[in-house]
Amino acid sequence: MCSTEIAFAEASTTELVNVLTAVAAELANREPSESPAVCMELSQTLAGATDRLESALAGFISVVDKSREVQRWGLPSTQAWLRSHLGMRDTRAKERLTLARQRHRLHTVAQRLATGELSFGYATAIAGSVARLDDEDCRAAENILLGMVDQQFSAGKVAAFGRRIHDVIAERDGTEEPDADSRHGYERSWVDSTRSLDGGRYIKGWLNAEDAAVWDGTLGPLAKPAGTEDHRDLPERTAAALTTVLSGGHKATKVTVICDLDTLTGGNVPARLTDGTPIPAEQARRIALSAGVSPIILGHGSIPLYLGRLHRFASSGQRQVLEALYPTCAVVGCEVPGTLCEVDHVEGWALGEGPTDIDKLTLTCGWHNRYKHVNPSRITIGHTPDGLYRYHLKPPGTDADGKSETPTATGRPPPWPQAA
Repeated sequence: MCSTEIAFAEASTTELVNVLTAVAAELANREPSESPAVCMELSQTLAGATDRLESALAGFISVVDKSREVQRWGLPSTQAWLRSHLGMRDTRAKERLTLARQRHRLHTVAQRLATGELSFGYATAIAGSVARLDDEDCRAAENILLGMVDQQFSAGKVAAFGRRIHDVIAERDGTEEPDADSRHGYERSWVDSTRSLDGGRYIKGWLNAEDAAVWDGTLGPLAKPAGTEDHRDLPERTAAALTTVLSGGHKATKVTVICDLDTLTGGNVPARLTDGTPIPAEQARRIALSAGVSPIILGHGSIPLYLGRLHRFASSGQRQVLEALYPTCAVVGCEVPGTLCEVDHVEGWALGEGPTDIDKLTLTCGWHNRYKHVNPSRITIGHTPDGLYRYHLKPPGTDADGKSETPTATGRPPPWPQAA
């Protein structure tokens, strides 16, 4: 035991990660014990170890986020890296990124998470609660919420109380009326708006499930990071998205439903949204009764799709076709919806090579469109089995074939999608 501890103390961080990876692989391939009591005990022990690993992961993510290393790899944000290359759901990516960004202010939380005295769920609940507080209020909120943890309130209760902290602080400072949510039920949506002394406006409210779906579908895509220099957090981007919609600058409110002619005339083949969400045939026909129906015939028909070199910019008809074909940015791993992307000349119109023809166009988000123009050697172009374009980002330090010229710290190839 003593020699093992000395080995751990002398080992580098990379060596420890490699050992842990090997142990995890071995453990994952073993059949669990047949004893429920033993499995319960092992689950609790492993969950505690996982919380400590989350502490280490938060430290790694914090360094990556502060250095903006992901931009060198062609990614617009740290959160995009967590989603596309670490395979995290958006909610979990936000939790981990928030914890990584707040851990330097939450000294007690960080210490207790690292020692196994605090779970990852509690830590992320507290980190999310203090993200928009100043340092003084952050310290007070940390003490209050840790007190709730010590009183064995659930992580959900701690998170719910944390969301009320902003209202409490606003009431303390005399900038907002006390919360009056109890006056409203949960069947009808409501919004309460009060003006602040400096001319701003406080907004709070409740949306029922139907209205919340409209909110998410309209503001969600617009609230994504705008690029590398977009340092706003999600609440700030959401406010900007709402203002864009209210000012009439929003152009993504249209909903495109794609279906076959047979479906419109009584068939059972489901229609779909541009993001791939299936729409039952009967519902698609109901939507068509009150919507405009545009025929899209690829390659010929009523929409001119081949404009050659006489036109640099894609026509509205070409964009309509591209939005139907590309639910998201053509770059592998990028989740920006096609309706918010820019039309990209695959071969580069400015180079005198790429015509404005439908089979030479694709959709890329604004960030990757500019990245492709500035770093053409870092992009490889592939195709899906259906013939659609797919752009693959080559990591820094790779040769023309995408092979790594410099080994990573672990000695393994970097975990990035390679060109097909």
